[in-house]
Amino acid sequence: MEHLSGRGAGAGRRYLALHFPLLPTDRLRRRGIGADAPLVAVETQRGAMRIVASDRRALALDIMPGLALADARARVPDLLAEAHDAHADRLWLERLAELCDRYTPMVALAAPDGLLLDVTGCVHLFGDEAGLAADAARQMAGRGLHVRKAFAGTPEAALALARFHRGPVVDEAQAVRGLPVAALHLPADTALALRRAGLATIGDLAARPTAPLSARFGAETTTQLARLLGRADSRITPRRAPPALVFAHPFAEPVGRMEAVLGALGELAAAAGAALEARGMGGRRFEARLYRSDGEVRDLAVETGAPIRDPAVLLRLFDARIDALADPIDPGFGFDLVRLCVPAIEPLTVAQLALGEAADPQGSLSALVDRLSTRFGRERFRRFLPRDSHIPEQAQRAVPALAAGPAHWPAPEAGEPPLRPLHLFHPPQPIEVLSEVPEGPPLRFRWRGGTHDVLRQEGPERIGAEWWHDVRRPGEPRDYYRVEDKRGRRFWIFRHGVHQAAPAPRWYLHGLFP
Repeated sequence: MEHLSGRGAGAGRRYLALHFPLLPTDRLRRRGIGADAPLVAVETQRGAMRIVASDRRALALDIMPGLALADARARVPDLLAEAHDAHADRLWLERLAELCDRYTPMVALAAPDGLLLDVTGCVHLFGDEAGLAADAARQMAGRGLHVRKAFAGTPEAALALARFHRGPVVDEAQAVRGLPVAALHLPADTALALRRAGLATIGDLAARPTAPLSARFGAETTTQLARLLGRADSRITPRRAPPALVFAHPFAEPVGRMEAVLGALGELAAAAGAALEARGMGGRRFEARLYRSDGEVRDLAVETGAPIRDPAVLLRLFDARIDALADPIDPGFGFDLVRLCVPAIEPLTVAQLALGEAADPQGSLSALVDRLSTRFGRERFRRFLPRDSHIPEQAQRAVPALAAGPAHWPAPEAGEPPLRPLHLFHPPQPIEVLSEVPEGPPLRFRWRGGTHDVLRQEGPERIGAEWWHDVRRPGEPRDYYRVEDKRGRRFWIFRHGVHQAAPAPRWYLHGLFP
């Protein structure tokens, strides 16, 4: 079991670049297209069908990208051509990035044909850099992909070495300086101007003063050069925000028994609980990823309405999540890695109970909601949170119970009755006024066939419409009253409209006080 700690800034960072030079044709081959014939991907460019990507067989026959399809078929009559689908290539690259999450949570796309991994602090899980690179190459080869890989101290250098360097890297700095200026990914006219000026390699540029280069070839040239050489700080932007805590449990050999996988998950839950306790925090969301030896990944995630760090509680939630799966987990040829992430954490302090005090019932209710939501779905159980609106029926919103934070409802002053009833009717129910006085609540009204004589009243509380939503239709105000009848029943009624105005105002019952 390993804990992937937070990564420090600055020097000492290591990046792995994976470059897929034949990605479009490798994807087509994976679909079973062109088992034996040379294969190319084509699209319309400059009024003609031109080759965008070629596989190894086509490249060996000198069928290069940019060549017109008609000229290529004149050379190789049995050439197989398929339409280039850049969107499908992008989706395939996204799937490969998902696969690379087994190495580090810091994975970024280097479109259109590469991936960048920040492996700082993760290499030891695979022995060393060579072990990690070998495992990544094995995973990609299992999908029929041709891949080039390289490590470096900056993402730009790693990607440049993977794309342009051939052979092993003995001296990283020397290898980077020997790369062509195309490794800077500059506009074509700028790269051509550099070559015409006799600056063919990165080393040629590095030996020149920065100011003349920037003045002649643009600030982008010197900026890219500084990032490539590590003179300027450069980072990747991962596809997902890195979680607060990550724990991993690799297996020496793939395991096919779910009991062993759940046992490893229990160890990770214990490690997560200890790390959270040391920080005085608790987790609101926990994500487990099960990596199969054939490259497939199975995700399990649980959420809680309040922060937790008890491993036993967390395991019960994962058990409920697994039991609720419509598609049971298939170990296949076995899992070789289990990872637990805690992306959402919040402060969690231990409450001291007084002597003889029972356990917090609110905590028991929260645990029950967590289990039910995990089993039946997070949208099935909801709670109300306050909303910034003075319109009574719009002053709350229903959200999933697991996603809700602490609710801060407005409370009345000490000794005062509640400002709003607990029960509101939606929509408000009309009442029939039997006895009315000007500028006050009715003395008698009928509701649901019963007659109520008002004994006490409090109000009015005028609530205007939210006119700023539509200034052309400001709406009519409401005058609310809290009234009590002779039997002690308390109502919240309002007059919709202004007294002695046309049309005549209407009366409604909006809520009941306990």
